[in-house]
Amino acid sequence: MSSSLAAAVRTDLLLAHLTMLEGERHPFFNRTRLEAAQEYVSAQWRSWHLAVSSDEFSYLGERFVNLIARPIPAPSGPRLIIGAHLDTVPGTPGADDNASGLAAMLEISRVVATYLPSVPVEFVAFNLEEVGMVGSSHYAGWLKRQRIPVLGMLSLEMVGFTESAGLQHYPWFLRGKFPAVGNYIGIAANRRSRPFLDAVARAMRTVENLPVETLVLPGHGWAFPESRLSDHSPFWDQGYPALLVTDTSFFRNPHYHQPSDTVETLDLAFLTKVTQGLVAAVETLAGVR
Repeated sequence: MSSSLAAAVRTDLLLAHLTMLEGERHPFFNRTRLEAAQEYVSAQWRSWHLAVSSDEFSYLGERFVNLIARPIPAPSGPRLIIGAHLDTVPGTPGADDNASGLAAMLEISRVVATYLPSVPVEFVAFNLEEVGMVGSSHYAGWLKRQRIPVLGMLSLEMVGFTESAGLQHYPWFLRGKFPAVGNYIGIAANRRSRPFLDAVARAMRTVENLPVETLVLPGHGWAFPESRLSDHSPFWDQGYPALLVTDTSFFRNPHYHQPSDTVETLDLAFLTKVTQGLVAAVETLAGVR
């Protein structure tokens, strides 16, 4: 492992985050559990002395927030944004979707918090992803209106499930182009994000025994609509470089949006390696020292 910071990633803390976050987190069916997850994420960030703020927006007449954390002090320049969504669909504990992404983001932020990045790094817990990327659309739109430059955005969307029983499948136009066994992490980019993708994939591949597969899509990903189903897509639509980092979701995980999406189904060793790879990417892109 070439990244010095990646070795600091702890599996026990990833499991602790998963355990605390697991549970239906829906804005209308279980608002209490969603707000508890928000409080947990904020408390973790504050314990690592990150600056925590809220990005408020409204949906169907109710107030919601995206949560944002930044290392102190924050340098100037284009922002590197690492995001994961807080909410679930009704009736699922959402361990892979998306407590796994939140846990990885929290562990990355813990590791990075004690170092000084040379570019501004933001960690964002997005709300209302499951009802159409409402929170990330609000934030990406605000960044664009304020003319704030973005180095790149990483959307961590279901990053903890592997399989060896032939569950992995693909749409017809990708069949035969990727592994038959779902034991890798996937990264999807649109063409504008290709340089960002290359840098992230190169850094992640420095982690031993972490298979990384990449996909580049034309335009804003509409030729493959399933590639847009997370918080990176509003950043694509605003012209920002952004990546979807995923275990391929329902193309692999049979527990997707089901009551069976529990911590017990996840591969903690894989989640640890993915998190290490992402730390290596942040270390490279943000010049962490």
